[in-house]
Amino acid sequence: MKIVVIGGSGLIGSKLVARLKQQGHVVVAASPKTGVNAVTGEGLADALAGADVVVDVANAPSWEPAAVLEFFQRSSQNLAATEAAASVKHHVALSIVGTDRSPDIAYFRAKLAQETIVKASPVPYSIVRATQFFEFLGAIAETGAADGRIVVPSALFQPIASDDVVASLADVATGRPLNGTIDIAGPEKAPFNEFVARRLKASGDSRPVVGDAKAPYYGSPIADTSLVPLGEARLGKTPLATWLATA
Repeated sequence: MKIVVIGGSGLIGSKLVARLKQQGHVVVAASPKTGVNAVTGEGLADALAGADVVVDVANAPSWEPAAVLEFFQRSSQNLAATEAAASVKHHVALSIVGTDRSPDIAYFRAKLAQETIVKASPVPYSIVRATQFFEFLGAIAETGAADGRIVVPSALFQPIASDDVVASLADVATGRPLNGTIDIAGPEKAPFNEFVARRLKASGDSRPVVGDAKAPYYGSPIADTSLVPLGEARLGKTPLATWLATA
């Protein structure tokens, strides 16, 4: 099976490429670094020629509201048209749990626009919505740094290891199209601030972490259940403690 990974040079993409190759598939890591740009269309037709599956895990270089929306709309539209022309059998998109429940967050709005385009395409599809990755907990903490402490939301959180995201994506990409959406999340659920506190403690950071129901998430307020699955979800196998031991 030939599988093209859009965003194949990033955190998730590079791991997914390696995993699919280990499974014996012919895999193309497509990104601007390899001469393939889904936003401009550069190199896209050649990369997708003969492809059975396309997995889109690309991330926007800018999260400014207009820029991130344009990125996901243009790239998704180009992918849909090129995949249809190449008779691609399955499109897999990585999205975010709760992307339809937080319209004030620009990135979530952009991902929802991406999902809309994927669903409207004639190409059979699967959308995998993931919770936040363990790998980004440190950076998220810094967004709440003030006066020697960290203030983050107290909303429920269920982050997941990137390796578990990759495992789910590989399973979905090599299976039948869902023509629907699934949620994936980590095996543990707790207040946002508890995960951040554990991450900082493990890295030797002694700053206190405060959970505040009114603290913003990427500049916008969130409800207690905005970032966690509300129904059935596929859970990763890696708890935070295991991940921290190897991070």
